[in-house]
Amino acid sequence: MAQSDTTTHMHTPRGTASDAAGKGDMAPMTGGECTRLDQPSVRWLVDPAVFAVNRLPAHTDHMTVDGASGTLRQSLDGVWRARVVPSHLDRLPMESTDEHWQTAHIPPAFASSRFDDAGYADVNVPGCLETQGLMRPQYVNIQYPWDGHEQPQAPHVPNSNLVALYRRTFDADPRVRQALRAGERVSLTFDGAATAIYVWLNGAFVGYAEDAYTPSEFDVTDALGEEGNTLAVACFQYSSASWLEDQDCWRFHGLFRGVRLDVRPRVHVRDMQATADWDVAAQCGVLDLRLALEGDAAAHSADVRVCAVDDGTGMPLWETTLDVDRQAASADDAVLRGRAAIADVRAWSAEEPNRYRVDVLVRDAEGRLVETSSAVVGFRHVEIEHGIFTVNGERIVLRGVNRHEFDARLGRSVTEEDMLWDVRFMKRHNINAVRTSHYPNQTRWLELCDEYGIYMIDEANLETHGSWNLPGDVTDGKSIPGDDPMWLAACVDRAHGMVARDRNHACVVAWSLGNESYAGTVIERMGERCRAWDPTRPVHYEGVQWNQAYSAISDFELRMYARPDDIRDYLEHNPTKPYISCEYMHAMGNSLGGLSEYTALERYPHYQGGFIWDFIDQALWQRLDDGTERLAYGGDFGDRPSDMNFSGDGIVFADRTPSAKAEEVKAQYAPVRISVEPDRVLVHNGNVFVGTGDSMFVARMLIDGREVWSTACTLDVPAGETRVLDLAFPPVEDVLPAGGDSALRAHEVVYEVSQRLARATAWAEAGHELAWGQCSRTLAAWRTPAAVESGAHVTLGRWNGGMRLGSREMLLSRTQGGIVSMRDGAREMVSRVPRLITFRPLTDNDRGASSGFDRAQWFGAGRYARVVTGIGQVEWDPDRGELTGEYWYELADGAHTTVPVRYSIDSAMQLHVEATWPGEVNAPSLPLFGLEWVLPVRYSQLEFYGPGPWETYADRDRAKVGAWRTTAFDDMQPYLVPQETGNHAHVRWARVTDEDGHGLLIESARPGTDLALSLLPYDTLTIEAATHQDELPKPRHMFLRMLAGQMGVGGDDSWGAPVHDRYQLDAARELTLDVTMRLV
Repeated sequence: MAQSDTTTHMHTPRGTASDAAGKGDMAPMTGGECTRLDQPSVRWLVDPAVFAVNRLPAHTDHMTVDGASGTLRQSLDGVWRARVVPSHLDRLPMESTDEHWQTAHIPPAFASSRFDDAGYADVNVPGCLETQGLMRPQYVNIQYPWDGHEQPQAPHVPNSNLVALYRRTFDADPRVRQALRAGERVSLTFDGAATAIYVWLNGAFVGYAEDAYTPSEFDVTDALGEEGNTLAVACFQYSSASWLEDQDCWRFHGLFRGVRLDVRPRVHVRDMQATADWDVAAQCGVLDLRLALEGDAAAHSADVRVCAVDDGTGMPLWETTLDVDRQAASADDAVLRGRAAIADVRAWSAEEPNRYRVDVLVRDAEGRLVETSSAVVGFRHVEIEHGIFTVNGERIVLRGVNRHEFDARLGRSVTEEDMLWDVRFMKRHNINAVRTSHYPNQTRWLELCDEYGIYMIDEANLETHGSWNLPGDVTDGKSIPGDDPMWLAACVDRAHGMVARDRNHACVVAWSLGNESYAGTVIERMGERCRAWDPTRPVHYEGVQWNQAYSAISDFELRMYARPDDIRDYLEHNPTKPYISCEYMHAMGNSLGGLSEYTALERYPHYQGGFIWDFIDQALWQRLDDGTERLAYGGDFGDRPSDMNFSGDGIVFADRTPSAKAEEVKAQYAPVRISVEPDRVLVHNGNVFVGTGDSMFVARMLIDGREVWSTACTLDVPAGETRVLDLAFPPVEDVLPAGGDSALRAHEVVYEVSQRLARATAWAEAGHELAWGQCSRTLAAWRTPAAVESGAHVTLGRWNGGMRLGSREMLLSRTQGGIVSMRDGAREMVSRVPRLITFRPLTDNDRGASSGFDRAQWFGAGRYARVVTGIGQVEWDPDRGELTGEYWYELADGAHTTVPVRYSIDSAMQLHVEATWPGEVNAPSLPLFGLEWVLPVRYSQLEFYGPGPWETYADRDRAKVGAWRTTAFDDMQPYLVPQETGNHAHVRWARVTDEDGHGLLIESARPGTDLALSLLPYDTLTIEAATHQDELPKPRHMFLRMLAGQMGVGGDDSWGAPVHDRYQLDAARELTLDVTMRLV
């Protein structure tokens, strides 16, 4: 490299990571001296070497209180005044005069308390400017947000660069006033600000900072007054840092995290590194404590006592006094160290998140308690042993999700309520790991993951995807940061800010250097520094997949969106690193099909799980002209360029309602597997630290979906072992219901065992289901023949053949191709002749894989099919007592495939429908095959027997067999772009009714053969034509699809991966839809 990374840049304050980049592991705690700068410069916006001016050194996020309990913090969150103006950087020479700032629409008096901000708007801090109406929301994935409008060359930024001018007046709190009078220091911290901020307090320049996702802290003691303070911030939309923040997300700006003042007493614990290791051999905790004290010379004779206490009970576990290291960094700083083995602690893991509090009590020379600093830790040991990633000596599997910080109303400014919902949802759905894609998250999120038990890969704020991944090309020569020393200090600083803040958190089991930034010597240096700062954790970086020359950067084998067969190939050929799918199963729209193909890889020791992309749909509430709201995606706000709905790939919807995808995740991620047979139940505990003693196991028997027997028991299966559950299902004949509904004729018994919480936890109520297993057996009497009733009247007309019995009547048309009426009195069940269907509304995965292009012939094949002869054969068979209608449809598929459809009505007014796909060679696979039956809109209620209650598909069907109730409206899942939805695979029978219970009963007519079925308020064409849910019209009909089969939904990715072959519908294979229907 042409330039060493040890240089301290002239604009960099003491203690930033650019100093640390060339020092040993003491660097995060000391730092170098640097002249303080009192005047801002516009040039900093386009100089990658200047990313922090007057910023204090990064440090751990330990809590500090005054004495024993008094607050040392004043929040500045709340209502601020703000205005967004164009900065006109193209007009600015790169000097720093008031005149030039004014040219940038930043008035010279902007930071003054006398400035008139009457034209400014009230805004919330924390808050995103885009969600408060001051800037236009924009979503892009790979491309930079200015692409096509301007084409600046890095590190320069677009001339069209907005700047948000923030102002806030405030009085100091009593403790802050006391600090000012006592000569104590006060700092100002911005926990998150995008993209670059200049800060003034009472007209005095305070500092400058980039890196939107780690704290920027400034000493404001000399500028702060007791009353009438004016804090002013100029927050620029773009800076050279924008080239390093090209994450796949909405591009939010402003002060989106909290702002606060912190008092630093005369003797203050600036950094508190509490490394809580677990000695696997000795089975005890090892606390390695390293403190950096700052203050006056009295610090050298201060009394520093350290206590470790149980965070839950407050019981003391260990206490000691630390001596000051006389080799202090400066006359006003001191470094203290202490190390101890602690026996009376339990290890931390995601399964058992045991936590302890470390308190540091600092007394001055007179013995007065000056401050108490605390860090909550968990004792655990992370290591890669022989290519296996272990926690506390045990191989773990990361059953994880990627998670953006996102709220549909607040953007990046997620709330405590959001975070609690997220962590509880993860625990309830067997998710044990999260990747902070692609930036350090709020400290509170790490605290919750510590508390609830979630493994975390903590990721630095770095992504430069648009610099090297060009359309149809991967260009390493243009990658940022690559090998360019211009970016080195800024990138190392980003890693350092993350490690310095988050290192005490037990949940963090690996550091990630960023995302999709290719590879090179700069990222290599980041990895080296991370290992030096924290040798207790491995380093993760996925970008090395694009340049294997740098594979040593990552301690893990990582390939984004690799197919299961490709991963298996690595695992079966002498793997040397643990394999983690840092992103897999792209959950965009109706997706996540084939997740079981990945969880099946867990049998390979080196496969250690992965992180689904991703947790939550990124869509924003948008108010429309008529006053209604909708969840909007990229492009809906007039933002261009945009990647439209590509942000809609969560397992939960943007409003934090679960999708059917989440239920598949819960089932596939369950660590406990229950294998059920009528005479034996095996329980395998896939956890590695805890047994199942805190669970209860509930066993049930169901006949045709109705519970007929249940019991509950306990079984403590040790971690990693399998045990037989001691219970016996009774003989079927002992529990068969007497009589029963004669309409339910598919007699099937289901044996089920469910693992549930025996006691309530912080994340779920007692009785919450964790895992389940089922098996089913068909009874001898699969179908009971319909009773032959007399008195049915048959009419063979010229145009129709009909049968009537009492108030019930059916008509088969000779000319219209099928049944035209099925009614009970005034209740008509046929709004249109049933139509053959061979196409489905495209899913996002279908579009990405060009399924619409490849299968275009099926779009109109059924929709525009015609009866071959033009006249169907409608006949009465007196021997069988059946009125039949036979029709031969010629499909509009180019091959003129002929499909026979047969209707028959027996004397009990039961309709039998049969449609056969004959098979067509040299044709693309079918999306689906069956009939679409149109009903009046009132028939919106659906009850069915099969896997449910949520939608299922051939490759996403891990659901419990039972009798379920839903509606056509509930089954219309609110994917951002309307698409295929509501399918229920493996259905035995279904009822479609109005709210009074009148309607149709549908059953599979062939023993042992299921059907796929859906009831929706829209047909394929209407769904396919809509780009948003609000574009769907008011329903006028209900559309019942009865299918012989449907292809899966896929999910390996959403830009080319097809549905796996075994979940496709081979067009060369014969398929038969065979159902019976009757009025109920």
